[in-house]
Amino acid sequence: MSPENEIRLELLRSAPLNKWIALSQDESSIVAVGETFGEVSELSDLAGVSDPVILKTPEVWAPLSV
Repeated sequence: MSPENEIRLELLRSAPLNKWIALSQDESSIVAVGETFGEVSELSDLAGVSDPVILKTPEVWAPLSV
């Protein structure tokens, strides 16, 4: 796994569950956390991130098997 993917994976693992989160454009940090998409979008703007990656974390991370 590339170092960038490892950083992204650790970042997602550290994110609160069942929340909307906004990542920086390079996906290296969480810039906002909230209950709704709109809240996270607004908080991202206030943090100075104009084009965040916004996603909803699951209630529980499911294990993956390959």
